[in-house]
Amino acid sequence: MKSEKSKALWEVIRSWLPWTLIPLILGVLAAIAIPIPKIGVISFNDAIYDYSSQYLMAQIRYAREHPEIRAVVLKINSPGGTVVDTEAVYLELIRLRQKKPVVATVGGMAASGGYYLISGTDYVYAKPTSSIGNVGVIGYLPPAPFLYEEIISTGPYKLWGSPRDTYQREIEAIKQGFYQAVIAGRGDRLEIGPETLLRGQIWPGTQALELGLIDALGSDSDAIEKAAEMAKVWHYDVIDVIGTIIETFEPTKFYASVDGVNLPYPEKPGLYMLYIPPLPTSK
Repeated sequence: MKSEKSKALWEVIRSWLPWTLIPLILGVLAAIAIPIPKIGVISFNDAIYDYSSQYLMAQIRYAREHPEIRAVVLKINSPGGTVVDTEAVYLELIRLRQKKPVVATVGGMAASGGYYLISGTDYVYAKPTSSIGNVGVIGYLPPAPFLYEEIISTGPYKLWGSPRDTYQREIEAIKQGFYQAVIAGRGDRLEIGPETLLRGQIWPGTQALELGLIDALGSDSDAIEKAAEMAKVWHYDVIDVIGTIIETFEPTKFYASVDGVNLPYPEKPGLYMLYIPPLPTSK
């Protein structure tokens, strides 16, 4: 009698066992097939110029095009750079932000074009002593036109590009575009108006927080956790996107001192969203 009950129980177990194991096996296979969500870290520690911006944009595009990267942390330490390259990177960041959360974390500095970039992210961390701001534009004023006896041209500004007043109006227009980018990114979080923001001032992280230029004081780890929270992922890996990019780029072009030290002055004339610190005075 007892053996018949055991036999019947075993028959029941054997009939139900496949239906129990199949979902379990399918679940294990699905877990193996689906990649673990990743938080991509993009690092940028440079001025924003043609080659460095291409390298940065390559990282941004990689993060945008790979679905396993669910959110991005932009680690930045930059004084800014050329207007056109800064705008190009900013537009790529906006495209990335449309698909996934982007959190910025500032190291030593996010000034001028560097601040332009982080204003295009969802959330900004900085250190208490990080240098933040310097909103504005700087450029070389064209020389006053004059004639060379040995040079002929088809127009009065063929050699100089534009009149001085036109150049000044262009700088003013770029400054206003910079301001609108900050307003679009920071919105109601900004606690200062254009009369203060556009003075070109740099603030430490603690004061930048009070003024609404950043969202919080914190570390790179805080930024990673915030990005994961915004992406609604709880189990994830962290990857350095820079390690996935094979392309190379040349260093930025600055004037160099006689002993080979790069100075904070760009080699080429042009318009710059760039913080240029004063040179130390000789004693």
